[in-house]
Amino acid sequence: MHTGLSFWIGFNAVVLVLLALDLFVIRGKEQTVSMKGAAIWSVGGILMSLAFGAWIYISQGHGKALEFITGYVIEYSLSMDNLFVFIMIFAYFKVAPKHQHRVLAWGIIGALVMRGVVICLGVELVQRFGWILYGFGAFLLITGLRMFFKKPETEATESFACRVCRKIPRVTPDFHGASMIVRTAAGWMLTPLALAVVVVDVMDLIFAVDSIPATFAVTRDPFIVYTSNICAILGLRSLYFVLAGMADRFEKLHYGLAAVLGFIGLKMLLANVLHIGNGAALLVVAAILAASIIWSLAGKRLPAGEKVM
Repeated sequence: MHTGLSFWIGFNAVVLVLLALDLFVIRGKEQTVSMKGAAIWSVGGILMSLAFGAWIYISQGHGKALEFITGYVIEYSLSMDNLFVFIMIFAYFKVAPKHQHRVLAWGIIGALVMRGVVICLGVELVQRFGWILYGFGAFLLITGLRMFFKKPETEATESFACRVCRKIPRVTPDFHGASMIVRTAAGWMLTPLALAVVVVDVMDLIFAVDSIPATFAVTRDPFIVYTSNICAILGLRSLYFVLAGMADRFEKLHYGLAAVLGFIGLKMLLANVLHIGNGAALLVVAAILAASIIWSLAGKRLPAGEKVM
């Protein structure tokens, strides 16, 4: 079903209003986000996404709603890998906890634009060259295999973006509170906080190249692809503050994410041979993630050095 321009404008308007309220009103004062507060926002974000899925069900039917929910779960799960990268970026630039929320909020605003462009390009390619879906499938399968044997988060502090940003001349050596640009005796200069935002956006674009093709295994509707992506990113920001202090407890999660990428890649490659419905795909992705989380937590039950007798 073709989605009119009003749906696109309305969705982005709501997202921007929510970001503005969060950034300038609700959290106008810089403060460290508590785990309890982040958990409440995470649950609220999930409920809002489910409510949006219910609206799609009412306005566009069961099929589109299932596409959105499946795409949302896939994007949300794959976006979890961003959490580990955010941790490394904040450590690299020495961003104080009370400023991390602002960096992620501005990062999402940049992601709105960049992911929109990537999705439009992807849709255009799929419509013009249907065979490119097989290329997406092969790319996801290879990416999943690479992720299985190497944790991508270890590459964050060695990324090209980080190295280039540190060499930008007109950057202050120290932070200036929550400011991203300040006027000094030498003129206007960026602060390290601004560089952190740039790197967050660059890394999100890199992850988008991995995750967006996965959604094309579920739907080719650009509105569903875009909204599922943005809803996942909005929820990811709060989830970061929930899991940031427990990242080491989920050391096996990247195996689950690798398996998800591999499964979606195979689904795309075998589409003409083996049809896997969106409902079945949703169950498989959920089962893979649950298994990797349980595996991670099971390995943390015993204190270090304690052996099972």
